[in-house]
This record gives sequence, structure tokens and C-alpha cells, in this order.
Amino acid sequence: MEALNEALPVVIYLLLIVLLVVGIVIGIKLIFTMSKIDELLDDITKKVKTLDRVFNIIDYTTDKVSMISDTVVNFVTSKLKKIIRFKKSNDDEEDEIDE
Repeated sequence: MEALNEALPVVIYLLLIVLLVVGIVIGIKLIFTMSKIDELLDDITKKVKTLDRVFNIIDYTTDKVSMISDTVVNFVTSKLKKIIRFKKSNDDEEDEIDE
């Protein structure tokens, strides 16, 4: 029993030392991994900034096309409204004449 009381703390200390070494190794690997991820994010940020100009051009173009299409649609609808009003007024005049 006394041998177990003397051997058990030694085994526990050895396991704690192994656990500490494994934790240090994992910590160092995490630091290297985080630095690689940081470099990757910087590279992605640079590439996105270069594409930002392209997206701004596309946005500007779609805004102008939308503005032109809205103008055309407004013009066509106003002309159609005038034609419909003219047609209704002619129909009303014919109805008055018939009566």
C-alpha cells in the first residue's frame, strides 16, 4: 500500500508534465496557424478591394440603365393615358350626340 502511495504521485506528476508539454505544442501550432490565417485574410482583403472598383462600375451602370428604363416607361404610360383619355372623350361625345 505504501508503494502505491509513493508511486501514484510520481505517475500523476509525469502525466501532468506530458499534458503541459502537449498543451505548449498545441499552443505554438495555433499561433502559427493564426498567423497564416491573418496573411490569408490580408490577401483576400486586397483582392476584394481590387474588385470593389468593378462592382462600383456595375452599380453605376445598373443605376443609369434603371433610370433610362424608368424614363421610357413613364413616357410610354403617359402617351397611353392620353390615348385612352382621347378615346374615352370621343366615345362620350358620340353618346351625347346619339341621345
